[in-house]
Parts: sequence; C-alpha cells; structure tokens
Amino acid sequence: MKMGYLKTIGASMVMAATVALPVQAEEPMVVQVNRITSDVANTIAKASMDACREMGIPISVTVVDRNGIPQVQMRDTMAPPVSWGISQKKAYTSVMFNVKGSQLESRANSPLQTMGEGLAFMAGSVPIKAGGKLYGAIGVSGAPDGMDDEKCAAAGLDAVLMDLEMM
Repeated sequence: MKMGYLKTIGASMVMAATVALPVQAEEPMVVQVNRITSDVANTIAKASMDACREMGIPISVTVVDRNGIPQVQMRDTMAPPVSWGISQKKAYTSVMFNVKGSQLESRANSPLQTMGEGLAFMAGSVPIKAGGKLYGAIGVSGAPDGMDDEKCAAAGLDAVLMDLEMM
C-alpha cells in the first residue's frame, strides 16, 4: 500500500510541475519578409518616368523597399539635379507612413520636418501595396506640381500591380 501511495504522490507532483510551467505562445522564430525584385523595381521606375515623359515632364524617380532603402533611382536627362534627392525623400516618407505623399501635406509644418530624418511631407509618392502587403514606395520629383509627380508614381505602380496582387 505504501508503494501505491508513493506512486500517486509522485504522479501528482509531476502533473503539478507540468501545469506550473509557463505557457509559451507558438510564435515563429523567424519572420518572412516579402520584397519586390530589382527587375520589378526597375519596371516601376521606368513606367513612372515614361508617364511623366508623356506629359513633357523630366523627373527623377526613386523606388525604396519597405525599410526605405533605395532599390532603384533614375533621373531623366533634363530633370533638375535637385529632383534626385527629393524623390528619395518622398519615397522614404511614403513608406514610413504607409500613405501617399498628398495625404501628408498637412504635416509639413510639424516638428518631424525639422528633425533631419529625411522626410518630405508633400505630394509625389505612393506606397507599393498589394495583397495586403507593403513592399515599399515610389517617389517622383521634377514636375511643377506634386500631384503630377504623384500621378507618375501611381502609373509606375499600375505597371506591376496586377502581377503583385496575384502573388
């Protein structure tokens, strides 16, 4: 009888110890990040530039990844040199806030603008979103009106959007 009692106590202690262990959430140990290829980024940049050329506007275009790092930068032959850096800032700002640049214009006088973070709260950029995923952003600069820049950026996205949506 004593042996059976000890077995019961031993089993109870094992069960109590098991129940007392912290429950671990089943989270993956790695994160899968979707990225567009350099070929897709090139297609976007070229389509953006072509759209502005059709309007007679020489521009610079930057395509950034989801971290705001440039994948492709192009400057049309007669685009103003200052448009190069502005297109990058527009793309970076768009991906950081996950909205079109025109949706950020009201923040142009915010303290963020003075922090030196390379932000540009102005029209001329669109995020690259498809299938519920954020891939990056497109920034365009060179047109007299930022809304024309934004139309060209949107045309760049349109060139690949159907294919991205199917992924």
